[in-house]
Amino acid sequence: MATLNVGNLGEYLRDQRRTAQLSLRQLADAAGVSNPYLSQIERGLRKPSAEVLQQVAKALRISAETLYVRAGILDAERDRDEVETRAVILADPTLSERQKQVLLQIYESFRKENGFEIADPGSPPASEVPVPEVPVPEVPVPDVPGVAHRDTDRDPDSDTDRDTDIGTGSDAGPQQTAS
Repeated sequence: MATLNVGNLGEYLRDQRRTAQLSLRQLADAAGVSNPYLSQIERGLRKPSAEVLQQVAKALRISAETLYVRAGILDAERDRDEVETRAVILADPTLSERQKQVLLQIYESFRKENGFEIADPGSPPASEVPVPEVPVPEVPVPDVPGVAHRDTDRDPDSDTDRDTDIGTGSDAGPQQTAS
């Protein structure tokens, strides 16, 4: 993995911000980071996380991958798929911030299990991050007259299920076979 080059990143961010004709305060507000923190990044005093770089890239309407390369988080030719996957998760407006973080932690743990390391040096290893158990609510299956249920619809005269089972829950919709 490349070493962090935050000075070069800061200069690049300042150039991009000026090209976009944004003040430091405007960019900080748009990216959801504090004005002093963004100023420290531009001056090369802070090492931003991949998530912060993603937010800044979105506010500047530039590629987050470009910022990752400039920050030395990722080599230009490596880890492209991993960065794109992380970017898609982080940019998904339908997910809460907590859901995004949990997905990223799960993604990181799978990559680590398969022998790949995550390019974000700011995040702790998956083994150190507790992944909360997500409760799965039980959904009662309503009794609908004329509709068979796999577990309960047994032919009383034989030891086999009737041939009236509905589909397996696939997207194809219910499939009922004739008796």
